[in-house]
Amino acid sequence: MEKWLTRFAAALCAVGSSALFWTFGVFFAVPWREGRLLALNASEVQVLLVPLITGAVVTWGALHILAMADRAGRPALYYTACAVLLLMLVLAVSGGMAWTAARIP
Repeated sequence: MEKWLTRFAAALCAVGSSALFWTFGVFFAVPWREGRLLALNASEVQVLLVPLITGAVVTWGALHILAMADRAGRPALYYTACAVLLLMLVLAVSGGMAWTAARIP
């Protein structure tokens, strides 16, 4: 039972990190589309870095919580979950970018 509670806590962190990476994708889409990633002002950089850094920290926490449950006993499950989480985060960023691109005329 304890391992399932730990996995559930890791899943909650993973969902939160995917939401943060989706938010990053939403704000990243406009400068990417306009081709001005190297010409961002300070507030745009802050809007991009806050969800990116916070999402990375929450992802790191989710992986460490998951490691408490599965890394020693079931390493194949742990590494599969890590790969799925990273794929989910990439899809979250692309989903946020697609959501924004669909709303820009």
